[in-house]
Amino acid sequence: MPAVTHPASEDTSTLPPYVLALKERIAYLPEQHVERVIRAYQVGAVAHEGQTRKSGEPYITHPIAVAGILAEFGMDAETIIAAILHDTLEDTELSRTELAGEFGEPVAELVDGVTKLDKMRFSNRQEADAESFRKMLLAMARDIRVILIKLADRLHNMRTLGAKDSDSRRRIARETLEIYAPIAQRLGMNKIKAELQDLGFRALYPDRYRVISERIRAALGNRREAMGRIEGALSARLIEDRIPVRVVGRIKSPWSIYSKMRNEHKSFAQLMDVYGFRVVTDSAMSCYMALGVVHALYKPVDRRFKDFIAIPKANGYQSLHTVLLGPFGAPIEVQIRTEEMDSVAERGVAAHWAYKTDSGPANSAQARAREWLSALADSQANTPSAAEFIENVKIDLFPDETYLFTPRGDILSLPRNATALDFAYAVHTDVGDHAVAARVDKKLLPLRTRLESGQLVEIITAPSAVPNPAWLEFVVTGKARTAIRQYLKHLQHEDAVDFGHRMLDRALDALGTSLDAIQPAALERFLHKSKFKRLEELLSDIALGNRMPDQVASQLVAARGATARGAGVPHVAENIRITGAERGVLSFANCCHPLPGDDIIGYLSPGKGIVVHRTECPNVAELRKSPERCVAIEWDRDVQGDFRAELRIEVINRPGVLATVAAAIAAADSNIENVEYVERDMAAATLLFTIEVKNRKHLAEVIRRVRRTGVVSGAYRYPL
Repeated sequence: MPAVTHPASEDTSTLPPYVLALKERIAYLPEQHVERVIRAYQVGAVAHEGQTRKSGEPYITHPIAVAGILAEFGMDAETIIAAILHDTLEDTELSRTELAGEFGEPVAELVDGVTKLDKMRFSNRQEADAESFRKMLLAMARDIRVILIKLADRLHNMRTLGAKDSDSRRRIARETLEIYAPIAQRLGMNKIKAELQDLGFRALYPDRYRVISERIRAALGNRREAMGRIEGALSARLIEDRIPVRVVGRIKSPWSIYSKMRNEHKSFAQLMDVYGFRVVTDSAMSCYMALGVVHALYKPVDRRFKDFIAIPKANGYQSLHTVLLGPFGAPIEVQIRTEEMDSVAERGVAAHWAYKTDSGPANSAQARAREWLSALADSQANTPSAAEFIENVKIDLFPDETYLFTPRGDILSLPRNATALDFAYAVHTDVGDHAVAARVDKKLLPLRTRLESGQLVEIITAPSAVPNPAWLEFVVTGKARTAIRQYLKHLQHEDAVDFGHRMLDRALDALGTSLDAIQPAALERFLHKSKFKRLEELLSDIALGNRMPDQVASQLVAARGATARGAGVPHVAENIRITGAERGVLSFANCCHPLPGDDIIGYLSPGKGIVVHRTECPNVAELRKSPERCVAIEWDRDVQGDFRAELRIEVINRPGVLATVAAAIAAADSNIENVEYVERDMAAATLLFTIEVKNRKHLAEVIRRVRRTGVVSGAYRYPL
């Protein structure tokens, strides 16, 4: 495309109707800003000339519609201009330099943040989507207007989804429900969230949407008069008590009703609170006075009151929620809030944007959004995988929050089902890393304890405590998961370097030399040729099975040439000793479950490291066909920890036999991980227990105790 030109100001009468409509919507902007917006349309129209949407309309109608949605929220001129040009970098020949030159660097930055990464090479579509989404979130952390443009873009695409084919509709709808609607909710933009959810629901499950919509219409027809009477009674009573109010009746959306039916396993007929009322007043004090009035008018339902004014939601939402027993026996949900709270509830971070300056105070939704985005930026810096980052973001987009108190009286908001360990990491990463237990409402509880709103939580730490892999099984927040994984990866790297060193030393020893005998210059040349920056990277690669230690040793010996400081006589090297605690480097084969005391052999599996087998494992014969991957290992003298083993137990089939066997295993200080029936008839049964033991001797003690129960006809290690 040629460089951006500056035609004479266009007569507005020649503008298309959809641009004139946008011009009316942005009347709140100063005149010079309106002119810049019109200029953006002219540039965008030229850039997108000849392009059409699936519906056949000129492509420029889409970005103009996106700008119109943002204008409804009173967004600033830069956001409106970036919305009009948001697809130009991706779909036209307009360059970023031209964009910045014409409209300024902030606009170019916004457009770049929204632009997808389709031009980059990815291994698959999923990775491209994850990387694109990650880039958008990082741009959003720098400037939150990026996500506002993206949400408006997605909203218009959902409104015009009918032109797409069936598969595309379902894919886009699922992505909308899983990612974009929750982000809108997290940013407090309930108006956009509700429309995205309903449009996504209609596209993904059209039949369910139609049935529920029809049921809502039918129910509304039956209750319209009742709703009018309740609305009138609420208004009259509040005005009588001189509380300035605006009462609005509302009906829950098809998506919210469907979600409630699915989550609570109820039919439509069982959902009584399909209708609700919103009471909007002038101050927080009036909200509490109105609450007293409505509770005096209709009896409140027990345990259905929530105060989000005193304790706002994580997205800044504030309101009083109460459920009343109406005059017709059906519960009525009432929300009470101020005009300011109502604006923030509907628009979230976009509320009052046009009147906010960088130095001015942000509303509660904007302040909380910045905190969340700052945490996102920290998380991505410690998460190399885009897919893992998106997984953590999804976790943080849980719609329900748990509100907890610190010993100092501060309030922390965590996702539903958060544990004491999630709370520890929310306080500080160091607190999480060294946590050992929690005191919840002054009661000592384990870190895996799930927390409930209103609890006072204190974390007990110890300097010697460190994260372990089991923690990943019960934490739910992205921050906790990222911190634990980062610590474990650091440990894995240390163990991999140490183990790789031992493997390479053994391979060089077998050739009659050592790593110390290799001249530093020769070693540097080898590392450079192999594209490693440091020796540690090579050693880690060996331990993870990506390079064969024997091959590396041979190449190093060949590389040392005449510079060698002496050559020895090749001999048989000693076995490498293992403790079983080499994190991320060792894994134990499920086919034979090796235990300390067994004769073992290691097999180098690419990316996984060494997989340990018993030498009598039936699979070892096949593994020995690749001798270069077999590693001579043996157990160290001092091995700590528990190891998995399987017991096959034949029992008499009668009531209580399972409990008897389980008690015998527990009495031998062994933990049962799993139990299943392998065979069963009227007289006998065969059980397969997966248990944890310390070594072969411990397993033998478990088998002895099981055999003494008197209900067992046979007990032996499986496989033999």
